Amino acid sequence: MDLLAYLDPGSGSMILQILAGGFAALAVTARLYWGRILTFLRIRKPEEEVVRANEQADSA
Repeated sequence: MDLLAYLDPGSGSMILQILAGGFAALAVTARLYWGRILTFLRIRKPEEEVVRANEQADSA
């Protein structure tokens, strides 16, 4: 049973690569959808409201 618990350096390296790749994928996904996340949490106004507000300010 003790033999099944052995991890060679190649396995450890693969685990680190998987973790690093997963973190990078999460970071890229968060960056791509950051505006949508802020709009969903109501931290930022939707694009349509911003455009309307700018048009009203320009016409005044």
